[in-house]
Amino acid sequence: MQENSRWHVLASSEEVAVAVYEKILKAAEQAIAERGSFKIVLAGGSTPEKVYRLLAKASSDWSKWFIYHGDERCLPIDHADRNSLMVIQSFLQSVAIPDSQVFNIPAELGPDLGAKAYADVVAEALPFDMVLLGMGEDGHTASLFPGHVHDVEQLTHAVYNSPKPPPERVSISAKALSDTKELIYIITGANKQEAVKAWRMGDNLPVATITPQNSIDIYIDADAYNEGL
Repeated sequence: MQENSRWHVLASSEEVAVAVYEKILKAAEQAIAERGSFKIVLAGGSTPEKVYRLLAKASSDWSKWFIYHGDERCLPIDHADRNSLMVIQSFLQSVAIPDSQVFNIPAELGPDLGAKAYADVVAEALPFDMVLLGMGEDGHTASLFPGHVHDVEQLTHAVYNSPKPPPERVSISAKALSDTKELIYIITGANKQEAVKAWRMGDNLPVATITPQNSIDIYIDADAYNEGL
């Protein structure tokens, strides 16, 4: 567990969503004021979706937002399980972020071509202003899974044999996800408790490979957090 990790334990996934939503809006305001734009990497999952539905009703200088995705499933672009489709339906269709500033992962091309294409996008974007990440029951984050070996110098990875369907995916690398001014983990649910415990004990999980220079903020609900550790 990194020393620069700040844990925010909240009562419910709804409270986690509100706290992260407020943190994002504050970061966007600061980034736009200081640098003229806000570059954020979005996560998939049910609790991030709650965050996006809150953002859809918010006010911000949307013309200065740039949207990226941490990972994507290799499925048709209109498939219900695509992260990009969830983000469009819960957030992007309700705000005025220019389409040219939304960078979906072309995972429909397959892992290799999708990863190569998105590596160019990531290279141009770095450093990010904020990265949102979740965590799976096995300690995976984005589509970085335990036991998978990747070239640590790559900005994106072609992912095969995912333990969760579908087996083929594209993911931003740990190296690129670490190149951000702010990193937020969003973790909810009792099914995450064992992975959270292992992470806090220092196990070598994918979540532990994201190592930004600045502090990490972990927003977690009481169900996922083991107070007894």
